[in-house]
Amino acid sequence: MNAVFEQPSIWRRGARVFEGFDGPLMTAIMMLAAIGLVVMYSAGFDHGTRFVDHARNMGIALAVLFVVAQVPPHRLMSLAVPLYTVGVALLVATALFGVTKKGATRWLNVGVVIQPSEMLKIAMPLMLAWWFQKREGQLRVLDFAIAAALLLVPVGLVLKQPDLGTSLLILSAGLFVIFFAGLSWKLIVPVFAIGAIGILALVLSGDAICQDGVKWPGMRDYQKTRVCTLLDPTKDPLGKGFHILQGEIAIGSGGLTGKGFMQGTQTHLEFIPERTTDFIFAALSEEFGLAGVGALMLCFLFLIYRGLWIAAMGPTLFARLLAGAITLSLFTYAFVNMGMVSGILPVVGVPLPFISYGGTAMVTLGLGLGILMSVARARRLMQS
Repeated sequence: MNAVFEQPSIWRRGARVFEGFDGPLMTAIMMLAAIGLVVMYSAGFDHGTRFVDHARNMGIALAVLFVVAQVPPHRLMSLAVPLYTVGVALLVATALFGVTKKGATRWLNVGVVIQPSEMLKIAMPLMLAWWFQKREGQLRVLDFAIAAALLLVPVGLVLKQPDLGTSLLILSAGLFVIFFAGLSWKLIVPVFAIGAIGILALVLSGDAICQDGVKWPGMRDYQKTRVCTLLDPTKDPLGKGFHILQGEIAIGSGGLTGKGFMQGTQTHLEFIPERTTDFIFAALSEEFGLAGVGALMLCFLFLIYRGLWIAAMGPTLFARLLAGAITLSLFTYAFVNMGMVSGILPVVGVPLPFISYGGTAMVTLGLGLGILMSVARARRLMQS
């Protein structure tokens, strides 16, 4: 008798693609995406097609997430060296042949204009996670030194563009991998201590070192200006301090429950600069108040918690290091953006994940979350 095999339905075959997807992680992503769409509709109401473009960018990012989630971590590992090599090569090409806008050479024309530094936000943790996976069980101080060299090359190239914000994000992503790989606290604590002492000295002597003509070693004049503006934005309220002061006014005027959807005066009278990009957090705070900010922070905290849980349960060292670095990178983006809009950190041009407008940044976000979903999916499929 011939065996009869029942063909699975199209629905069942399609459902298999979603097997192993992490439900809590996807819930956090969709909640943040919904908040981003609501805020962008209001903040970008007078900005032409900003809302439509933001929705399209989110759709592209979710498609990237879906595709990357299908790639198992060991396949991602094989892409680490090529992506890092291509990324560094493109940064060198940008330094030599790049497109300059507003005094910064950050873009490269390869038929279409791209920003190669965005690639390193993912390529950097991939490369370092690959390196430590190869050295698993035999790590020495030299291995950490080589990792630091791999990290400093692209960071230095991005700093030279100059692009302080992106260089800090690449640096933090790499440092998270090195930290999770087992860097000794004996090396970490002194660095934090020196940094704390430096910040304290800066605050105490701010007036003296912010005088015109005083040079800061290793920093450009505009970087010095950003720090000095943070220390006292009221010195130039209609110039360099305008962004910070208007952001603080918008956040403070939101109160407990906000002025209401589409009712933000600072937002719609265009007092908030870059209200759909870097300073969209101020628009959210004004219209939805402390309640809206609290809801946003809870969503981010849930996303970070779930990401770290996925990292802790990763099937390999590579997967754990990569997932942990990507998760804490998301925390860094959110913390730095909220901090600079609130006036506790210098303005460095870091977008707020899911909320800020930007095509390249949104696709990079989808790529990172896709990798996180891939790690979660690999663990679930191994258990089933």
